[in-house]
Amino acid sequence: MTFNDKLHAYLQLTRFDKPVGIELLLWPTLWGVMLAAMGQAQQQGVMAGLPSLKVWVIFALGAIFMRAAGCAINDFADRKVDGHVTRTKGRPLADGRLSAKEAIAAFLILVLLSAGLLFFLPIAVFYWSLGAVLLAFIYPFMKRFTHLPQVFLAAAFGWAIPMAYVAIQGAPDIWCWLLFVAYMCWTVAYDTQYAMADREDDLKIGVKSTAILFGRYDVIIISLLQTLFLLIMGAVIWHYFAPTSLGVTPVFGLALVAMMFAKQNSTCATRNARACFQAFLANIWVGRYIFALIAIACLWTTFNG
Repeated sequence: MTFNDKLHAYLQLTRFDKPVGIELLLWPTLWGVMLAAMGQAQQQGVMAGLPSLKVWVIFALGAIFMRAAGCAINDFADRKVDGHVTRTKGRPLADGRLSAKEAIAAFLILVLLSAGLLFFLPIAVFYWSLGAVLLAFIYPFMKRFTHLPQVFLAAAFGWAIPMAYVAIQGAPDIWCWLLFVAYMCWTVAYDTQYAMADREDDLKIGVKSTAILFGRYDVIIISLLQTLFLLIMGAVIWHYFAPTSLGVTPVFGLALVAMMFAKQNSTCATRNARACFQAFLANIWVGRYIFALIAIACLWTTFNG
């Protein structure tokens, strides 16, 4: 195997060739960074504030590295079953281009790169990061033991939110945890859409998922999770921006997200694997849009009072 072939295999292992997952983790991490900075400013008697560039960059890089690490350990966990699934049989461990040891090495290197970023943050963030590493390591194995691996994925991806609050405010507060719960609802919903695309293969090989657990109620439960997400996000956004000159205006911005969800669920109602996967991919725009909504609101209140 040439150097270029090996490099391509590592890019596939860490999914750097497919930035969808990076965005699904990155944008919510930055929601947390932005809102934590707003909360810190309001605690100091100022209506709005922005995070420092240092914190912004550290959490952005941390999200990218930890997502890649999660993909590496996921492929290690699934190395014996990916070859039996149509969508994953071309992964580098499934087709033999990389070994299990190489996947573990990639996971450890990426975790160490993430850990290096912690030297630039308060020591408390390091202790909280141990939870992120533990969740990132165990969630790929959960599909063998529980029908709720998506919940563990959501917790692993969302752990950056309380870490951001610890880095900026010193500790998570109730609004941090509400944001975390909202994010988990959204993640379980979109990862169930992802699992719906693999449901037939997962049933054959004995892998568990929420798509299998929810059965014919899958789209209904996804809709309920999305509704919870919108309600909790609305409350969080109201808390941070209602006291400012924007008032409740940003809350109404979530109406577009509701329309996005309605379109996704209409697509998923067909139960067609390709359609469900396309609905999953559409969540990139949810993350982007909510980030833009929060960022614009933060900038407006910071510079306009």
